[in-house]
Amino acid sequence: MCSHILPPVVAAANLQNAETASLKMRSSELTVSYGGKVAIKDVNIDVHAKQVLALIGPSGCGKSTFLRSLNRMNDTVSGVTVTGQVELDGERIYGADVDPVLVRRRVGMVFQRSNPFPKSIFENVAYGLRIAGLREHKVIAERVERALRQAALWDEVKDRLHESGLGLSGGQQQRVCIARALAVEPEVLLMDEPASALDPIATAKIEDLVSNLRNDLTIVIVTHNMQQAARVSQRTGFFYMGRLVEVSDTSTIFTRPKERETEDYITGRFG
Repeated sequence: MCSHILPPVVAAANLQNAETASLKMRSSELTVSYGGKVAIKDVNIDVHAKQVLALIGPSGCGKSTFLRSLNRMNDTVSGVTVTGQVELDGERIYGADVDPVLVRRRVGMVFQRSNPFPKSIFENVAYGLRIAGLREHKVIAERVERALRQAALWDEVKDRLHESGLGLSGGQQQRVCIARALAVEPEVLLMDEPASALDPIATAKIEDLVSNLRNDLTIVIVTHNMQQAARVSQRTGFFYMGRLVEVSDTSTIFTRPKERETEDYITGRFG
């Protein structure tokens, strides 16, 4: 593999004009099929830097498939075919010469259900760092603490770091998984319904966390909860039957959608 593929961009803003300076990722004519069955077709969308992009739509409409395309997680599914392109800081992430592991270090992911490992809280968060080859304990400890602070969990677990992550509440487990993703310092964080299995108090903590994290990184979140999308995102995209129907700033999508399908979904006529 080419080790120089997709290096972090230090001065991307200097290389882009004012119109595109905020662009972090872009999909162009992106189509994904599983075993010949099209899941999403010709999706064109821009992901702006240090903003939250929410993806809404009924179940099975292609939201999660699109999300997984942004860091090549669909590569792990047998029979998948991807056409079109996804760019990260102007570089294409699909291609034989691009290492998907390097892509995933820059574009992290948090799944719908928390999936802590049967390890200590500390080792759960340190896992990605060790896989990446980091060995110095002091550096690992600093990165673990920073990630737990970013995930608004440090004060709750700082005296329990060597206890099992499985002993935490559901909301805490999800924040451990978020900390694990943050520890490797991604530039983009993908979140697939991260609060769908949580109670309202834990959900509010996740939403607060999302709002705070966008100061440091770019977030794309899939949610079935339209109120949640309205609360945490700056832009929203509506998917329906494998198509991106429209994408715009969140207030426009929820108050003045251009497409009838979007209006029907938001007003509860279907979905």
